[in-house]
Amino acid sequence: MAKYFDVHPENPQPRSITQVADAVRSGALIAYPTDSCYALGCQLGSRDGIDRIRSIRQLDDRHHFTLMCRDFAQLGQFVRVDNDVFRAVKASTPGSYTFILPATREVPRMLQHPKKKTVGVRIPDHVVTQALLAELGEPLLSSTLLLPDEEEPMTQGWEIKDRLDHAVDAVVDSGDCGTEPTTVVDFSSGEAEIVRRGAGDTARFE
Repeated sequence: MAKYFDVHPENPQPRSITQVADAVRSGALIAYPTDSCYALGCQLGSRDGIDRIRSIRQLDDRHHFTLMCRDFAQLGQFVRVDNDVFRAVKASTPGSYTFILPATREVPRMLQHPKKKTVGVRIPDHVVTQALLAELGEPLLSSTLLLPDEEEPMTQGWEIKDRLDHAVDAVVDSGDCGTEPTTVVDFSSGEAEIVRRGAGDTARFE
């Protein structure tokens, strides 16, 4: 059964955040809130976590995982960003955007797109997520919690606990989340390509 953490959305309890971070470091797969919708997360290099996310979401090996980063400095350790792209990404973060960029050597090969050698990155505008990332001190490997054959993600932590009780190790419930995933922009070629229109405004990339 998954551990359940009821975390205040604006003033997250430090003890709960520490417990969740410790669980992630120990290999746990968590469901947690973001500024777009609930997501699945695990430690950056966790092969087991990746396999479990693939199983839950029925993903193939071409799926781009996302590194949930605390800030731009951390993001820059894991992807290569040239000057033009830097300005566009900087102006859109933190926020509901995922950017696909060339991966650096810091990114485990199993997280990179098998042909493009790219990875998704984002900086969330969510108090609880930011508190967790600060406690972890490293990015969280993340994927939208959208189940197969369903059009929208679940919006309530208790619902996730009920449905995925034996599939995840912990659920962080901070109340209602949205149903719209991030806007995904691919900068791997140097030009902005909108891969998915979501919660983030696409006007600046068109």
